[in-house]
Amino acid sequence: MNKAELYAALAKKTGFSKKDAEAFAGAFFDVITETLQQGNMVQIAGFGSFEVKNRAARKARNPRTGEEIEVAASKAPVFRAGKTLKDSIK
Repeated sequence: MNKAELYAALAKKTGFSKKDAEAFAGAFFDVITETLQQGNMVQIAGFGSFEVKNRAARKARNPRTGEEIEVAASKAPVFRAGKTLKDSIK
């Protein structure tokens, strides 16, 4: 499902116009993004949680040449599904 299909599905499910559904979903994603940028976690009971994980610097190998390279430390957004979501998919 792409963004346009998501907005159409939200509009159909809620009865909102596609434009209103797009505005709501956009605001929802913006709030989650801003919260993660601040270093905080977003927990939605029954659905899951979004958080930022820190990845340590490490050494890796270039598979083509075998040369060892340094991979810098980084941050990555992570989603963990909640129990209700996991159970609904089984």
